[in-house]
Amino acid sequence: MKKFDIITVIPDAVTPYTSASILGRAQEAEHIVINSHDLRTWTTDKHKTVDDTPYGGGAGMVMKVEPFDKAVNDLKGENARVVITSASGKTFTQEDAKRLAGYDQVIFLCGRYEGIDHRVEEHIADEALSIGNYVLTGGELPALVMIDAIARMVPGVVQAGSLETESHTTEGYKEHPQYTKPENYNEWIVPAVLLSGDHKKIAEWREEESKKK
Repeated sequence: MKKFDIITVIPDAVTPYTSASILGRAQEAEHIVINSHDLRTWTTDKHKTVDDTPYGGGAGMVMKVEPFDKAVNDLKGENARVVITSASGKTFTQEDAKRLAGYDQVIFLCGRYEGIDHRVEEHIADEALSIGNYVLTGGELPALVMIDAIARMVPGVVQAGSLETESHTTEGYKEHPQYTKPENYNEWIVPAVLLSGDHKKIAEWREEESKKK
């Protein structure tokens, strides 16, 4: 069973998504397990402090290295990969999803405030990944995006046929347009080729459409 661990200061925020729909059913079927952990568990002071002022000055607070180090030491198992979510990291792709699906465990380190002490990325994480060239209030949403994509690569999580039709994601194409009933709505008509029953022509149409996006 593939294991995902999310280390965050707001574990309750990620649980509703991971327990719903496909990810929830995949956990019930024991294909995957997703755990969210409160970083404050690994603090040592009575106030459970996870951040402090930045060296060199500046606005905001920086998350401390020590709790992350202790958390990873406690949670990391065999054949594991530790990912820090970072706006400055490499952009996550479908190839990364396939690669990370090859590990038994993926641990996500999620930042807040002004970020995480850089020593976490340098010495604790195996890699830094981003989901785009923009800044969010925390790393939880990127972690969920990546878990969703990785989990789909795990056998049994989605129907095998769904993955077999997704070559566009690794060939640099986007997904082709999809249509369902009714055939005509407000004079918005489904392309005739999709109604033809000619599977070869349908496949060719879908490939061409995926290249246009």
